[in-house]
Amino acid sequence: MRAFKTESKKLLNLMINSIYTNKEIFLRELISNASDAVDKLNFKALTDSSIQINPDDLAVRLSFDKDARTLTISDNGIGMTAEELEQNLGTIAHSGSQEFKQEHAEHQGDDVDIIGQFGVGFYSAFMVASQVRVVSRAFGEDSAHVWESDGLEGYTIEDASRESHGTDVILTIRENEDATDSGLSERFDTYLSEWGLRDLVQRYSNYVRYPIQMMVTKSREKERPADAGDDYQPEYEDYQELETLNSMTPIWKKRSSDVSEEEYNEFYKASFHDWENPARSISFHAEGSLEYDALLYIPAKAPFDLYSRDYQKGLALYSSNVMIMEKCAELLPDYFNFVRGIVDSADVSLNISRETLQHDRQLRAIASRVEKKIASELVSLRDENRELYEQFFENFGRGLKFGIYQSYGAKAADLADLLLFWSAQQEKMITLAEYAAAMPDTQKAIYYAAGDNRERLAKMPVVKGVLARGYDVLLCTADVDEFTFQAMRNYQAHGLPKVYEDAAAAEAARKAQADGAEPELEDRTFELKNVASGDLDLATEDEKKDAEAATKEHENLFAAMKEALAGKVERVSVSARLAEAPACITTEGALSLEMEKVLARGPEADAGELPRSQRVLELNTKHAVFDKLVAAQAAGDAERVQLMAELLYDQALLVEGMLPEDPVAFAQRVCELM
Repeated sequence: MRAFKTESKKLLNLMINSIYTNKEIFLRELISNASDAVDKLNFKALTDSSIQINPDDLAVRLSFDKDARTLTISDNGIGMTAEELEQNLGTIAHSGSQEFKQEHAEHQGDDVDIIGQFGVGFYSAFMVASQVRVVSRAFGEDSAHVWESDGLEGYTIEDASRESHGTDVILTIRENEDATDSGLSERFDTYLSEWGLRDLVQRYSNYVRYPIQMMVTKSREKERPADAGDDYQPEYEDYQELETLNSMTPIWKKRSSDVSEEEYNEFYKASFHDWENPARSISFHAEGSLEYDALLYIPAKAPFDLYSRDYQKGLALYSSNVMIMEKCAELLPDYFNFVRGIVDSADVSLNISRETLQHDRQLRAIASRVEKKIASELVSLRDENRELYEQFFENFGRGLKFGIYQSYGAKAADLADLLLFWSAQQEKMITLAEYAAAMPDTQKAIYYAAGDNRERLAKMPVVKGVLARGYDVLLCTADVDEFTFQAMRNYQAHGLPKVYEDAAAAEAARKAQADGAEPELEDRTFELKNVASGDLDLATEDEKKDAEAATKEHENLFAAMKEALAGKVERVSVSARLAEAPACITTEGALSLEMEKVLARGPEADAGELPRSQRVLELNTKHAVFDKLVAAQAAGDAERVQLMAELLYDQALLVEGMLPEDPVAFAQRVCELM
């Protein structure tokens, strides 16, 4: 018995129980080691003409024996001498692959694709095996040697026999363990079954560059006997066949010109378990300080759990074709959480278990590039196939809006032009840029109305008032819309026709264009304004004078109505925005009526008193109802003024899609007035 050349018991215990969080990755590690051994021999043959091997014969072979409880991972690679067994397996954390990789760094990824880095992957075998036996014969050697250990105190190295060069790693798989009070049960039998091994290979090692083969059991119909009668029933028999379990060449490393759209779609459906083709496939290769390949997909429809707390975002992270993480959340921002795909890089610095990365800056660099690429592809989809983009936005637009709100507007510059809203004027979905391009030169803001129903919003008096002045209104029906606009505050439109300060400058520009000059363009910034909040400043000078005069003339009436509404409104005022309706409710401050409704539906509603919007009751002084109010005030009929004030307030609430605070009292007032 030879002792390990380290503090073996402590370090091996660390290898087996602390470094890896998932036992099933042992097969990934051992297959990666086998692939490295095959790669070394292949590289040796490429650089030494005296070595003759058939590259098609290079492979990794899996086999298992249920009765003996052994799993064998074999390769026909370069093999190891007794000294190399001592050095590579007897010295924990010594990586022969890493040394080879450094010596031939200029060929990495070309003639050679070494995976190993730390020299500890082999010891993951002890997570599932009670005994490990390694039989190896070095290329060019006549004799083989066997390394054997139980992973406790030490190991033995003895002479052995093997027909040809290569290595066999033979694991004696542990017995199943029943559940205890301190943990879950362990079903080690999974590693002694065809389906279990096939699943692990396809999940973690599907794209190792050499075939991973295994004898599998298949069924076939027996030949029909010559004397079989009409009542003959077909009989079947099982047989063994050598099958390659992995696909080897990853689709994301092929040139996009060599892959058809159908192939991309089929890979997406098979890999991400979707029945529909993706809306967009994105394949690109990045070079520089970090080199990586990426294949991304934008799904056609949102998964059912996309907006649930249990949904896990992330891209599959591979290193040299070996899967490191099934879902690396750091590669995607939350607002692109719907994107599925793969990133593969040999340059990322993995930790010792190869399950996470050591340097966040590498991950951030890749994530930044991925984010920009996704945004660029969405812009292309928006401009090239508007119908498909609108379908995409219906499924995933809420997340883009939430990205702006969640970042307090910091991501507005990146995401604002991807948003779509319903135009009340054009009666279709438009972008903010399209809204700005269609607005009159005199318009100074982008107007929107927020609610839960597009048809109701279009009929609201405050919306009609803005439309009547020739300005479009965006009808926003998502609960996050107004929060998004509050976070954005304004929108900068690029490349708009220049607005000149005076008629002379405009005329000079017109003449210059008539003589062949290019139209002057400029960037303009527009405030985002809710049509139901604050003063929109749309009134003409004459309308403002009329409102001031009416306010002064009916000052006592407005004071009486405010008192009648008992603190429900901040004030009662003359409206310059109403054309047909007798009254409307607007708000002052950051909290609108729609935001108040959204908060009332949220989980905070049960926690205590919610914030309330600062409401203003605006009256249309040209409406017949206002004349009735003036008459009641002049007659000293305080009760009628109060009745009409409360009724107008409740009616305005109904128009906003909100119930009166006391529906019974509202009904009684209507009957009393009738």
